[in-house]
Amino acid sequence: MGEALPSLIALAARVLGWRPQEFWAATPAELAAALGPMSPPTADPGIDRQTLAQLMEREHER
Repeated sequence: MGEALPSLIALAARVLGWRPQEFWAATPAELAAALGPMSPPTADPGIDRQTLAQLMEREHER
């Protein structure tokens, strides 16, 4: 954990509402599971590389 530790503690406090004793009692796996994905699994993935390239080419031609 090292340098990331203060950030992880702050994240657990803000996002999960964990107090220090809850943070220190949790395993790394429990912390990862509690945080889960930071965006919903149904979130729009955005555009793919090919679509981006086409848009860039179209804009370049203007």
